[in-house]
Amino acid sequence: MPTLTFAVLAGDYIGPEVMEEALRVLSHVAGQENLTLAPTRADVGGAGIDNHGKALPDSTLRTCEAGDAILFGSVGGPKWEKLPPAEQPERAALLPLRKHFTLFANIRPGLLYPELTDASPLKASRIPNGIDIVCIRELTGGLYFGKPKETTTLPDGDVQAVDTMVYKRSEIERITATAITAARSRKNRLCSVDKANVLETSVLWRRTVAEYVARHAPDIALTHMYVDNAAMQLARDPNQFDVFVTENMFGDILSDEMAVICGSLGMLSSASLGARKNSLGLPFGLYEPAGGTAPDIAGKGVANPCAQILSAALMLRYSFGMEKSAARIEAAVRKAVTGGTRTGDIAFGGKAVGTRAMADAVIANL
Repeated sequence: MPTLTFAVLAGDYIGPEVMEEALRVLSHVAGQENLTLAPTRADVGGAGIDNHGKALPDSTLRTCEAGDAILFGSVGGPKWEKLPPAEQPERAALLPLRKHFTLFANIRPGLLYPELTDASPLKASRIPNGIDIVCIRELTGGLYFGKPKETTTLPDGDVQAVDTMVYKRSEIERITATAITAARSRKNRLCSVDKANVLETSVLWRRTVAEYVARHAPDIALTHMYVDNAAMQLARDPNQFDVFVTENMFGDILSDEMAVICGSLGMLSSASLGARKNSLGLPFGLYEPAGGTAPDIAGKGVANPCAQILSAALMLRYSFGMEKSAARIEAAVRKAVTGGTRTGDIAFGGKAVGTRAMADAVIANL
């Protein structure tokens, strides 16, 4: 009987609510497929600050080290916004986790079922068949991690802030390899997004991606696009993309735009993978919903758990090699939603169900 060992970091506000439903779905799958779940819960984000004095407690990091994957919720919110930026949950929990485990590749599916096109701000005529694209974002380089990163007072009394964008060829090659794998699992098309007409890092990015694909994946149809044009094209015709790959900050922005055009953050999952292998010889990863902690609806039992459930499916796929189980969960979510069971964010004024009822519908379709 296989045992799935993973850390559960539920986070703050709606984080614990949707995490409970994802664990219920996983438990149901485990019962059907004769699996043993071995989740270990730990505090992170605001809960880490409140209970341990910092957003990523040492005990939480040890829990993550002992597992084969991390199922992550959402962190942060107004309760901790007055803390210094470096101590706030988002910056002091997620970024160190990514760095510690070298989680350099963020895979975010942009999926909008045709039945939910009314949820998108785009005209239905532009997306008659919904949206089905994937963003591959480099996660541990660029402006967010480059040094120096500082604010200084100049001799004349003016104040200057500096962030440094740094990329090495090896970092670009390894994210390109991830993007190639994603493209090969879909339509063999890849668009690399950069700002090579302005930035030195993007000049290196474009050249490295082109050379790596030519050398290792000549079967992939590679195109290049400037990031400002890519932002416009996502809003104009998102399905012209299939898989696109880009650096850290561009990926942060474009993946959020992708989330908006896909209608609801409550439906979008993500996987962050790195070079580290788990005890099964598979990628160690962190799996989290694309949305935030939604303090305004916390405790009301109305949050959409689908993104957290779909993130759990990605965990099964990548860190446990359970493709069929992952696909079953994804199909169950789709069947539940397209069958009319929907939380308020995707109900379009119709009858909305609560968090638990949404998960119940997914389980019923398993």
